[in-house]
Amino acid sequence: MAKFTVIIPYYQKQAGILRRALESVFAQSYQNFDILIVDDESPFPVEVDLEGLLQEQHARIKVIKQPNAGPGGARNTGLNSITAQTDFVAFLDSDDLWTKDHLKNAHDAMTRFGSDCYWASITGGDAFYYHFKVSELQKTETVIRLSERPLVLEVPEFPKVMLQDWSFLHLSCMVIGRKLFEARRFEAELRLAAEDVLFFCDCAIAAERVVLCNDPGAVRGEGVNIFHSIDSDSPQFLTQQFNTWVALDTLEGRFPRKTAEAASIHTYKHTARKQALWSQARLVKRRKMPQFNLLARWVWRDPRLLQSVLQLAVGKLSR
Repeated sequence: MAKFTVIIPYYQKQAGILRRALESVFAQSYQNFDILIVDDESPFPVEVDLEGLLQEQHARIKVIKQPNAGPGGARNTGLNSITAQTDFVAFLDSDDLWTKDHLKNAHDAMTRFGSDCYWASITGGDAFYYHFKVSELQKTETVIRLSERPLVLEVPEFPKVMLQDWSFLHLSCMVIGRKLFEARRFEAELRLAAEDVLFFCDCAIAAERVVLCNDPGAVRGEGVNIFHSIDSDSPQFLTQQFNTWVALDTLEGRFPRKTAEAASIHTYKHTARKQALWSQARLVKRRKMPQFNLLARWVWRDPRLLQSVLQLAVGKLSR
């Protein structure tokens, strides 16, 4: 039987959130797994949510504590700590839940079709409207139906398709094989940004085969995870957009120019610039100082930001 290692980055401020995620792991219909929880200097102690677990459940969990390194850094620590017996790595955010057959579906699809990269669909509440099911790809893309129950698809030009709209991908529904988890890592310095998308693309490019399962693999949690929860008025928003731009700029270098993939990335980079500048314009409107230091760093990396500033100014003057 294949052996899964479940990697859970933990940085939480609510009791019971991790416990709920672990209950969904222990309820899996496929049971050959161990769990790595990386405590990324969480303000809420991980031990509280481990209290009351059965002894045999405790035996399957390893907790690694580290200085805060962000979600990518926490996942990298997990990837660097995998045992030789592991065949597959499955990621789960501490505030998400797995559906009962997630690992079973991943194991069956990856072993049957020789895949080393797998995603399932994800579901969630009304606030999670921007994700769509894998089956929706059939409406716009060329796909190969590998299995009907559950529906498993292969997309021949997967990197291009994911870069057009990656809203069907989520880390809590991702499973990778040994070739990928031995060689690929997250860009840990790109906190609160697109380090997950960069990892997705690196894995998709390096994978022998990518397969997609339409059955939901996870339910988006309703807990407050400190890795997220940044809106456009947060002081961290500009940092998030800058790191997103850096991730996209790095990603753009993975593809030749004048390709569909490069065109999609170019559009996303422009969107990051505009969102960043609108956030700074709102600061000025509220009679607050823009974040000049970070803006200067951005201009140094990306002189086109000045062009976006001029376009924004002209647009406001014309109105």
